[in-house]
Amino acid sequence: MTSPAPIRRIAHLDMDAFYASCELMRYPQLKGLPVVIGGGRRREDDLLGKLQVAYPDAEWTEENFQERLAHIPLDFFPRLSGYTGRGVITTATYPARQFGIGSAMGLMKAAKLCPDAILLPVDFERYRHFSRSFKAVITEIAPLMEDRGVDEVYIDFTHVPGGQREGGRVLARLIQKSIFDATGLTCSIGVAPNKLIAKMASEFNKPNGISIVHEADLQTLIWPLPCRKINGIGPKADEKLKAQGIESIGQLAARDKEWLMQHFGKSYGAWLFDAAWGRDERPVVTESEPVSMSRETTFERDLHAVRDREELGTIFTRLCQQVAADLQRKGYEGRTIGIKIRYDNFQAVTRDQSLDDYVADAQRIRQTAGQCLKRVDLTRRIRLLGVRVGSLVKAGTQPPSANRHIAAEEPPHEQTQLLFPDD
Repeated sequence: MTSPAPIRRIAHLDMDAFYASCELMRYPQLKGLPVVIGGGRRREDDLLGKLQVAYPDAEWTEENFQERLAHIPLDFFPRLSGYTGRGVITTATYPARQFGIGSAMGLMKAAKLCPDAILLPVDFERYRHFSRSFKAVITEIAPLMEDRGVDEVYIDFTHVPGGQREGGRVLARLIQKSIFDATGLTCSIGVAPNKLIAKMASEFNKPNGISIVHEADLQTLIWPLPCRKINGIGPKADEKLKAQGIESIGQLAARDKEWLMQHFGKSYGAWLFDAAWGRDERPVVTESEPVSMSRETTFERDLHAVRDREELGTIFTRLCQQVAADLQRKGYEGRTIGIKIRYDNFQAVTRDQSLDDYVADAQRIRQTAGQCLKRVDLTRRIRLLGVRVGSLVKAGTQPPSANRHIAAEEPPHEQTQLLFPDD
C-alpha cells in the first residue's frame, strides 16, 4: 500500500527591511531609531572623518574599523531635516515607517513627516553580499529555491524533511534561525499551498514572523484582504475593481468568472477568478536565465548635455563599466545594447542597437551605447540615464556567427555635436 502524496507546501521568505537591516549591522547604535536609506552615495569615511576630528588622539587601525563605525555618535549622522534634492527612499526601518514613510517616497516629503530621521546612503555592494549569504543558508536546508530578487525567495517545502510538520512551521523556524545565526538578519515567512497565497502570508506577521495558511483557511484569512494584496493586481486594476464595487478578495471571488472575463479581458479576467479562489499551479523555478542586465542612475539635479557634458560622459562610462562587470561576474554576453533617458519633464525614451557578435566588455558597450545617443534629443535637460545589454547568452555558448539584426534606425538627431565625450 502506497502512502499518500505529500501536500504541496510553498514558502515565501521576505527579509525584514533588508537594506536598513544591513545598515544596522554596521551601525548598531541606530537600532530602534527612524532610519531611511536613499539619496546619493556616501562612504563611511565621511562619518569617520568627523570622528577622527573629534577624537584626534584615538588609535585608528584596520582591525578596529567595524568597532569605530559602531561608536560613531548619533549627532554625527545626517538627518532628513537637512536634506535638499530629489532623491527617493529605497527602504526605511520600522520605526520610520510609523511616521508614514515608505519606499519610493521622495526624501523631501519624508523630511516633513519625520525631520529627525537619520539618512544613510544606499550601499548595493553590501546588500548583495548579505543577499548571497542568506540564500546560501536556505539552499543548504531546502534546495528548491526560486530567487525573486535581492531580499525575497520562494521555497518548495513539500519534500524537505520537516516541510510538512505543523504545515511547514517547523522547517520555517529552522530556516529563520539559521539565517539569523549566519547573518544576524531576520526574515518573515509565509507557508501556503502555492506561491500566490504564500506571498500574502509572509506579510501577516512582520517582522520576524511565520504564518501558515492551509486550503481551508482561504475564506477566513484571505478573502477579507483587499484585492491589492494579490500580487498581480496593480493600482489601475484595483481602481477598476472598486468602481464595480469589488474591494475585498472575497467580493472578487463572489463574481462570476464570465463576468470578470467580460469586464477585464478573457485572460486577465480568468486569472482574477482563479486568484480570488487561491488557485496557483506555478512551480518553484530554481533557475531562470536573465534576458537583460542594466544599470541606471537618477541625478540629484537635472544635467544638460552641453553645460554638464564632462559629468554626463563620466557617468555614462561608469554605467557601461558597471553593466560589463555584472555580465562578466555572472558569466553572460549580450548583443543588443540600449540606452534609457528620462528628461526633466519625466518623459522617457529608449534606443537600442544589435551587434553581429556577443560582447561583455565595457569598451564595446560604451561605443554602441554612444551610437544610440545619436538618435535622441540631447538639447533637453536629463533627469535619468541608463544603459542596458540584452539578448543574453551564457559566455562562450554563442553560435559561431550570428545573423546581423539592426534595430529600426532613426535618423541621427541634429544636435550630434552634443554627444558625451569618448564616443
